[in-house]
Parts: sequence; structure tokens; C-alpha cells
Amino acid sequence: MSLPAEKASELKQLIHQQLNKMDVHGRIREILAETIREELAPDQQQLSTEDLIKALRRRGIIDDVMKELNFVTDNVDQELPTSPKQPACFTDRQSTLLKKSDGTRMADSTTMLSISDPIHIVLIKTDIFGETTLVASYFLEWRSVLGSENGVTNVTVELMGVGTESKVSVGILSIKLEMYPPLNQMLSQEVVNTQLALERQKTAERERLFLVYAKQWWREYLQIRPSHNSRLVKIFAQDENGINRPVCSYVKPLRAGRLLDTPRQAARFVNVLGYERAPVIGGGGKQEQWCTLLAFLCRNKGDCEDHANLLCSLLLGYGLEAFVCVGTKAKGVPHAWVMTCGTDGTITFWESLTGHRYIHKPISPDGAPLAEQPKPLYPYRTIGCVFNHQMFLGNCQPSDSVEVCVFDLNDESKWKPMSEEAIKSVCAPGATTSLPPFPPLCASMIDASGTSNEMETQLRLLVSEHRKDLGLTTIWEDQLSYLLSPALASYEFERTTSISAGNEEFQDAIRRAVPDGHTFKGFPIHFVYRNARRAFATCLRSPFCEEIICCRGDQVRLAVRVRVFTYPESACAVWIMFACKYRSVL
Repeated sequence: MSLPAEKASELKQLIHQQLNKMDVHGRIREILAETIREELAPDQQQLSTEDLIKALRRRGIIDDVMKELNFVTDNVDQELPTSPKQPACFTDRQSTLLKKSDGTRMADSTTMLSISDPIHIVLIKTDIFGETTLVASYFLEWRSVLGSENGVTNVTVELMGVGTESKVSVGILSIKLEMYPPLNQMLSQEVVNTQLALERQKTAERERLFLVYAKQWWREYLQIRPSHNSRLVKIFAQDENGINRPVCSYVKPLRAGRLLDTPRQAARFVNVLGYERAPVIGGGGKQEQWCTLLAFLCRNKGDCEDHANLLCSLLLGYGLEAFVCVGTKAKGVPHAWVMTCGTDGTITFWESLTGHRYIHKPISPDGAPLAEQPKPLYPYRTIGCVFNHQMFLGNCQPSDSVEVCVFDLNDESKWKPMSEEAIKSVCAPGATTSLPPFPPLCASMIDASGTSNEMETQLRLLVSEHRKDLGLTTIWEDQLSYLLSPALASYEFERTTSISAGNEEFQDAIRRAVPDGHTFKGFPIHFVYRNARRAFATCLRSPFCEEIICCRGDQVRLAVRVRVFTYPESACAVWIMFACKYRSVL
């Protein structure tokens, strides 16, 4: 593989400097004179290149040079020629992130010591019904292995609970850490401990300075208008371990690779992740707990803030200008949603719990009383602040009502910004106070077709048993069940794109399948879990669905169709439609 001209020139210069430093040219001249004097016949006047190389190799000159040369590359995918006896050392100068190694390229111990990102360990409990519970979340400092003998060490950590139980131990975890492939040179434990101590000191100082700045910013914000004290301006939030972190650290641009193709598909993915409020022990208000992204994805459910942070991160990954909004919805309930700002000034609200999108058209409070004002369709009432991974802005307009807010974020008379440098000091990638890099999304492990068939079979058995208890016989019509598939696909497509398509074909097929004098009834319902028995119990609570399942009449034929749509992280949207046709006797 050929190197670019500038890289080749730089490599030549480095090699030339190293050769001069070792006085290789002088040593070659000595070897040359000695070889001619001792090994060549008096009548032989010229020494071939092959003879010279053999003499240099025999005296160890080539091995000495290769041991001293230390190649540096800016691109980990480029390969440079190395000696077969002594592999070259490759170091990445642009990033401190650990690179994937094919066994021939490995960062040295000093470079790895500068990688401050911990290993995030999440412990999840899954019951027999598939329900998940977050048990523990732990950030492991792995660099102690760099100072251990042979690159192997054993670590014992105590895992603590989460949320209100963050001070309660849930167990002891023994971990064996091993460097692979082994490093050529290990560090002393004293060097590792010194580096970690310096980082802790630096982290504490950055956190102290940011806290001082945040307090000053808050005082200035309150001086604008005393009523600001009641607005939802969220600067810090507790994670699952009860640690206060700047809210900006919960958001980072996240690329979904080939797992999600569009921003609206990303919104649908976030929507099908389960919604669960943080548990509260005793009475009182809502428990405050924001989850780190890995913990949220591992348990596949979380609060509205977790959904909003993930959706904002995905939209940022798609190149949109996205922010998390913190405010209230109906009846003053605290809530978080996502906002994107278009290049044409269009403000779009994204509800992460439903996937719905709303265009914001502000109402002018100074407009004429009889002037027609746009009626808001979104459920949001007030907004206190917006933020992403780089910016934090507090709403300092006279009213915090979303209807009348102007979202010109560059106008400091309407939105008070925090210093981007201050945010960067604690939230930028590589900052020791920030959360580790977001993990990449994982492809779904669910077999959509197999799961759909399994749930459909289970639902047929449950319906047959239920009708048997009522003294009713059950006859299934497979063709009618199959005809329900296009409707379920159309429902999911509409949820993702907000575009309705395919209903005409479905209705035409049903008209052809239902004879004259017969009645058709159908009931679609949507779930985000795959428990057939739980879904059936929910369906029975709907009077219309119960009427279909318990249908009585002449020539009654039943149908049920299940369609599972898979998304990353084993999230899924499950659509079920129950249907019946019967001969009307009235």
C-alpha cells in the first residue's frame, strides 16, 4: 500500500534523523572497510549490496536500527513495513480512544494509560415474564492492569443498588482483567496510581469550577425576574447511582449506523422502548432519576427524560439541531421532550414517548383580540430550559408558556445561555467528568416472523379457551387472518412516517372476503412487549374487542393476526388485530 506524498516525506525525515542519531552511516563505513579488508580477495574491487546486507545483519546493525525506530501513524488502517524479527509500535496521535487491533498493531502502555474512559457494567434482572429490572450500575477503573505483572490482575468490586437504594449493597463481583495482546512493556503501579490521582484531582477541580459558575449563572438568572425561581430550569440531574451530573452530559451525537435510516424511524424506535417512572418509596412527588444511556438500553425502558435524551442524541447524529426541552404538560406535570430548529426557522417538537411531531406556531400576546390565532396541538404547557451536548439556555421571556414562546435561541434577551466553554470543560468527549462514550446500538436479536407466529398461536389457544368457558365453539378462518396483514403493516408505517397508505387495498380485500348479508368487525391494538397472555388480558378490557372475541351468531368465523416489527436493542412494536365475520340475523 502506497503512502501519500506528505506522509512518505515525513517518514523519510524521521528515519533519516534516527539514522544520524545512531551514527549508522559511520558504522556502515567501518563494516564496509572491514569486510573489504578481511573477506574479499585482493583482486576483487567491488562489494555487492547482498554481501553488505549480510555483513550488517551478522553484526547486528539492522536489528539495532529496527529496535530504535518507533513508527507513528495518523491512520490506524495504514500499514508500514516492519522487520520480521521486531514488530514496529503504532501510536495514534489524533485520538485517545482505544482502536480495534488485528494483533499486529497495539497502543503502548503510556497511550493506554491516557484513556480515561471506564468500563460501564450494568446488572439487569429478568423475570419469567420477560420484565427487566435495573439492579446495579458500576463504572470500573480498568487501568490498574497496566501496572500488574504479566498484564493480569484480579479486582473485587462491591455493586450498589440504584435510585433510592444507591447506598445499599447488592453483591460482590470478582473480575479478572487481562491485557490482550500482551503489552511489550508494562508500567509500574506507582506510575498508574500517580496518573489516576492526578486525574481525580483534575476532575474535582473542574467540577468545583463548573459548580461555582452554575451558581453565579443561576443568581444572574433570578435577577432578571424573581418569578424565574418557579421555572423548571434543570442544570444538574441525578443518574441511577445518585450522582449529580450536568444535564448536558446525558446527550451526545449518536449514529445508528445502518440500523435506523431516518430521523422519524429513530423517533419510532425510541417510542417503542418501554415507559416506566422511577419507583418511589412512600408518598410525595416524582422520584428524580435520569439513567445513563447504557442502563436505559439494557433494561429497554425508562422515564420521559431517558427517552428524550436518547432521541435528541439520535437526531444530533442525523445532523439536526436538536435540544431536550424541560417543562410541564397538562396539570403542571413535569415533562421532557425534544425540539429541532430548521434552517428556515421552523420549530418542531418531537414527543419521544409517542413519536408524534408538532410544528410550533407561536401566539402573539400583543395581537388584536379578534385576530385568528393558531391553536396548539401539542400537549406542552410551559418550558423552562433547553439543552444539548454543547449548549444550555434558560427561558427568560416574560411568560414561560410554550404557546407564546419565541424560540430564537440566539436572542439573549429571550434565552440566557451558559458559557459553552464551561459546558465543554465537564461534558466534552474526553473530559474526565463526562460519561463514557455512548455504546453503539445493537441489532435486534428477535426473529420477527417466528415471534409473530408464536404469539398468534398462543392467542388462538387463549381465545378458544375463553370461548369454551362461555359455551361457545370457535372456528378460525386462515384466509381472513392473512388478509389482516396489510392493515397491520399500514398502521406501523403510519406510526413511523405520519403517512397513511394501503388502506384502500385492505378494505377492498375485506369486502371481497365477506359475503353479502354478513358483518365484519376488526379491532387493532398495539403493544411494545411480546407476552401474549398479558396482551390478551389487556384486549379483553376493551368492550369492542371483547365483543369480537365473544361474538355470537350464525356462521361465526374468527381471525387473528400478529405482526412484530423489530428495532435495535431488541425493541419491538407488536400489532395485533382480532376480527370476526358472521351472518346477520336481525
